[in-house]
Formats: sequence, structure tokens, C-alpha cells
Amino acid sequence: MLTALQVHPGPWQDGGDAPAYWPVFPITFGLFWLVVFGAAFYLMRRRVNATAATNAAKADPMNQARATLADRFARGEIDEDDYQSRMAALRYGE
Repeated sequence: MLTALQVHPGPWQDGGDAPAYWPVFPITFGLFWLVVFGAAFYLMRRRVNATAATNAAKADPMNQARATLADRFARGEIDEDDYQSRMAALRYGE
């Protein structure tokens, strides 16, 4: 009798229904791959956009001037009033 209980495959092998949680595995597998592909797409898109923005900033002299002005302000070489007046001059062409 003990051997018969150990070898018995379970109720789902005798014509019974499969366990109710079986859809969890394929759904989880599909969601895993969606997350992997979504993350890969996001990272590639972010890299392409960063490269394009960098190239555009290098090509535009006004962007270079603004970046230089922001760097000088961040290093403390110019004060806020000077920064604002120079940025206004760049913005309005004064």
C-alpha cells in the first residue's frame, strides 16, 4: 500500500483537471520577455537620443556659448547678475 501511494502520479493524471494556477507560468514568461525587450529598446533609444543631442549641441554655436556661460557660472567665475545679463544678451542678441 505504501508503494502504491508513492508511485501514484496525482489526480490530474487520472483524467482530473490541471491545477488552476497553470496560466501563471506562460503569462509570467511572456511578461519577462516584454520587460527584457522594453528595457533594451529604452536603453538603445536613450543612447541614440543622447548622441543626437550631443551632436546638435556641438553644431550650434549659441548652444556652445550657453554651455560655456553655464560652466563659468557653476565654477563661480561669474556671479548671478552677470550670468543673467550675459544670458539675456545671448537670448536677445544685445
